Amino acid sequence: MHHPSRRAILAGLPALSLAGAGAGAGAARAEPGYPERAITLVVPFSAGGAADIAARTLAAHIPRYLPQAGVPQAGASQAGAGLPGAALVVENRTGASGAVGTGFVARARPDGLTLLLARVASSAILPATDPRTPYAWDEFSMLGLLDENPFVVCVRADAPWKTLAELVAALRDGPGRLNFATTGPATILDLGVRHLFASLGLPIDAGVAIPFRGGGEAVAALLGGQAQFIGNNLSDMMGAITGGQLRALVVGTAERLAMLPGVPTAREAEVEALARISGWNGLFGPAGLSDGVTEPWSRALVKLRKDRDWLAATRRVGSIPRLLDPGETRDYVRAQVTLYRDLAKRLGLV
Repeated sequence: MHHPSRRAILAGLPALSLAGAGAGAGAARAEPGYPERAITLVVPFSAGGAADIAARTLAAHIPRYLPQAGVPQAGASQAGAGLPGAALVVENRTGASGAVGTGFVARARPDGLTLLLARVASSAILPATDPRTPYAWDEFSMLGLLDENPFVVCVRADAPWKTLAELVAALRDGPGRLNFATTGPATILDLGVRHLFASLGLPIDAGVAIPFRGGGEAVAALLGGQAQFIGNNLSDMMGAITGGQLRALVVGTAERLAMLPGVPTAREAEVEALARISGWNGLFGPAGLSDGVTEPWSRALVKLRKDRDWLAATRRVGSIPRLLDPGETRDYVRAQVTLYRDLAKRLGLV
């Protein structure tokens, strides 16, 4: 089955523009409804990566379930009934393994006009492993989890290693001779690969980490020969895998994926511990969001669960839809922080 490339996916998303609407009769006696203007959705990683794709996919589908910008909440029931909804403008704020963009949202006004596309690296791994992180993992209003993204180890299609076992043998025979592309020391691209090394009895520096600003750039580096292998979110690499540019050696899922039927699972490749590593995307806001902000989003995300277009677009890039409510999301992120804190300790990284 043919899957479109990342460029095609991004090009196919509808253009987003500011949606402004008059408040209508009686507006002079009512406070402006949320949102008063377009909502900025901050992505803490570079354009083209898993976080960016998830943000733009959300921005393309969620607006029709939100109230129109500037319309009092009494009119919110019309959202999703054919009227234009609130506009989401995606803004990439990169740096420091996602801490720059995530910290920006943590400090934003709690008016719901600045939200975060939360990622496992910046919202769980970083606060779990680096005491210098300028925010705590629970220093946010968590609106919901959106999806999970399997962890996949890949090499270039013309690489000599046909299986994970062959790549591992090369790492064992020549530790420090192969490079892997990463997005920084406190990200899933780095921690996942080092977890793989430790699980196989290799030193955690068996490969040399070459850092890049985002998952898309890391994949480009692999394709360009700056690195020999990568462990990354599937959505960052789906287009290159299905396009025949990359060879996937293992996917960290319990069962084989229908979209990659020939790729062994972590258990089949005898690295079952790799299944514990998974990327995810969530929707967060600054601490202290009011009910006037959280309630419209809760209603919108409930409707998104049945949105066939969003579900299909999310699966198409290799993610698995998993919409959780705010309480479930907080429990999920708490468990993730515990997982990566314990993992970093076992690997001697903290």
